Amino acid sequence: MKDTYRNIGQRKKLVEEISSKGIKDKAVLKAISTLPRHFFLEKAFEDWAYQDKAFPIGKEQTISQPFTVAYQTELLKIKRRDKVLEVGTGSGYQAAILALLGARVYSVERHEELYLKSKKLLASLQIGNIRCYHRDGYKGLPEFAPFDKIVVTAGAINIPESLKQQLSIGGILVIPVGKDGLQKMIKITRLTELKFETKELEMFRFVPFVKGISK
Repeated sequence: MKDTYRNIGQRKKLVEEISSKGIKDKAVLKAISTLPRHFFLEKAFEDWAYQDKAFPIGKEQTISQPFTVAYQTELLKIKRRDKVLEVGTGSGYQAAILALLGARVYSVERHEELYLKSKKLLASLQIGNIRCYHRDGYKGLPEFAPFDKIVVTAGAINIPESLKQQLSIGGILVIPVGKDGLQKMIKITRLTELKFETKELEMFRFVPFVKGISK
């Protein structure tokens, strides 16, 4: 895998584009300018890797458009050493962005093929701080809870109570919720053991959040 001067220039333009769309967190923008997105795409889509678009990665899943990745990441307000649960590893790109920001990432993927592929890729990139699991995202990872931050990268019909309960006090959950392929981004902050603050934000399109695991 090669990262050329052309790729670096393309990432610079991509960062300018998503910045113009409202992303302001400099650390998030730096991570996107640093990480070669073309490493996470099929060969057929490499030439378009730095367009602000989603692309298929197999198993009817996609790598989210960079603006969406930046938007969700910015909402999480990642601090170094934050313990983060990512639901939906997919290509591994979002997990890598979180790790570059200094998070300790626990990522779950329901599709075994994607789990194995992304785990191998992330290990080869030697980013570190990422643990991958082939698990049902609806259940989270209770044995490693609580988490400072949780991000869901697929569109849910409702907010799984299990994920809310795996948040630490003061923790943030970011999840797209809605039907028919259109979801509203929801940010949930756990204020106390029993009290949560919920904010409804922009509309997005994600692949469906599905229960169970797949071989």
